[in-house]
Parts: sequence; C-alpha cells; structure tokens
Amino acid sequence: MRAHFVLSEIGVGLRRNVTMTLAVIVSVALSLALFGGSLLARQQVNSMEDYWYDRVEVSIFLCNANDAESGDPACSRGAVTQEQKDEIEAELLEYDIVEEVYHESAEEAYEHYQEQQQESPIAAVVTPDQMQESFRIKLTDPTKYDVISSAFAGRPGVQSVTDQRSLLENLFNLLNGVNYAAVGLMLLMLVVALLLIVNTVRVSAFSRRRETGIMRLVGASSFYIQLPFILEATIAGLLGAVFACFLLVGVKFFAINNFLAEKIPAIEFIGWDHVLSVLPLILVAGALMPALAAFFALFKYLKV
Repeated sequence: MRAHFVLSEIGVGLRRNVTMTLAVIVSVALSLALFGGSLLARQQVNSMEDYWYDRVEVSIFLCNANDAESGDPACSRGAVTQEQKDEIEAELLEYDIVEEVYHESAEEAYEHYQEQQQESPIAAVVTPDQMQESFRIKLTDPTKYDVISSAFAGRPGVQSVTDQRSLLENLFNLLNGVNYAAVGLMLLMLVVALLLIVNTVRVSAFSRRRETGIMRLVGASSFYIQLPFILEATIAGLLGAVFACFLLVGVKFFAINNFLAEKIPAIEFIGWDHVLSVLPLILVAGALMPALAAFFALFKYLKV
C-alpha cells in the first residue's frame, strides 16, 4: 500500500511538472556527457603522451662545411671530423639513459628530405652536401633530455641539440586547455542542473503542500513525505544519465571510430573499454546528484 502510494505520488509530480522535468533531464544529460567526455579526453591525452613521448628522439646535428662557411657561431671551428663523430657516439653509449643511438649520414638525410618534401619546389635545389649529419638518440626516459643537451651542446663539431619532445608540448598544452574548458563548461552545466532540480522540487512540494500537510497530521515521517520528491528527482537524473551515456557512445562510434580514426590514422584513439568504464560513473552520478539536491532542498524548504 505504501509503495503504491509513493509510486502514485511520483507519477502525479512528474505529470504536474513535465516541462521542468524535461529541463532537468536535458541539463543533467549535458552536464554528465561533458563530465564523461572530460574524463575520456584526459585518458586520450595521457594515452597520446605515452605513445608519442615513447617515440621522440633527441637529435644532435653535426656541423658541415656549409655551416662553417656561412659563419654559424656553433660551427666556427669547422665541419665535424670523423674522430669527433666517433668520440660523440662512444660517449653517448656510455649513458644509462641512452637506449639506442642511430647515425644519419648527410646522404640519408637528403633522401628523407626528398621523400618528405617531394612536392616542394625547394627540394629540387637542395643538394646532399647541404644536409647535416646527425645522431638520433632514443632515451629510456625522455624527460632526461637536459642531460644530453648539457653534455654535447657547444662541443666542437656539434651545430645544435634538439628535443622532439618540445615540439609535442605545445600540442598537449592545447589539448589540456581544451579539456580544462570542457571541465569548466561541465561545472557550469552542473550548477544549472542543480538549480533546476532544487527549483523543480520546491515547485512540486508547494503544489502538493495540502497533501503533505495531511500526511504529517496522520503521523507520516519526514522521510516518507520527502521520498516521492526525492525519487522524482532521481528518476529525472537517471534519464539524463542514460541520455548522456547514449551521447558518449554515439560520439565514440560515429565521430571517432567512423570518422576521426580514418582521417587521422597517426593517433591511436582510446578503445571501447575506456568508454564502458566511464558509463557506470555517469549513471551513479545521475542518480545520486539529483537525490542529494532534492533531499537538501526539501530539508530547507518543505513546510507542512
């Protein structure tokens, strides 16, 4: 009997406040979709950082005759000699943080340049003697670039020491900035959703103040009086969470798997396991957030 009464009160409340309930569902869906999206974006950025930072190299570019003749201060002592190259390579192999050392000759650098810039008109006038020899070093820990830079920058025969990791940092800073913006928008939508929930519960409680007054007179407990309102908010929140889950699944399937993954094959996008791990969090948040908001709203505003 009690369960039947609570269910009937929930139905009455949802029918009386259809418009506001729909607004709650939409706002909860958007805020939770942004919440799940920000979690997945953070995982995607972490995955990309691990993938690309594991493949970045430190490059030691060596002086050639053109560098010395052009007045490059780093190559003022002339082009690199074979003895200097052997000395640099031997020292590199002594470092524990160095995993692999690869020497790229000027001819190999020229071939790679021609492959990469074959459509550029400049490629036709570049000659092999203009290209620089280099050592490409793979580190066990890419963050230890400064160890190599401080040891070899400015040495005879070395034109410059560059770290590919610095080229990626701007990209990851941009991605992190976008993620922070999504989190900020999510928090804004969350505040809107909570305000809507509180307002909806207050309106529903006010419209049924006579019924709740009678329940209080016949000895009903405060929790029993509040339960229909809390469940109404919980149902609306769960519906919003379900829609948020559909949004995330749809974005993963249509936007990522069937579009971005084909257009940008260089990026290894996160899999379905990451998406499925986030969905339970969204459903739990969708149930708890409105329930708690309704409970505190009733605690303060419900007068019977």
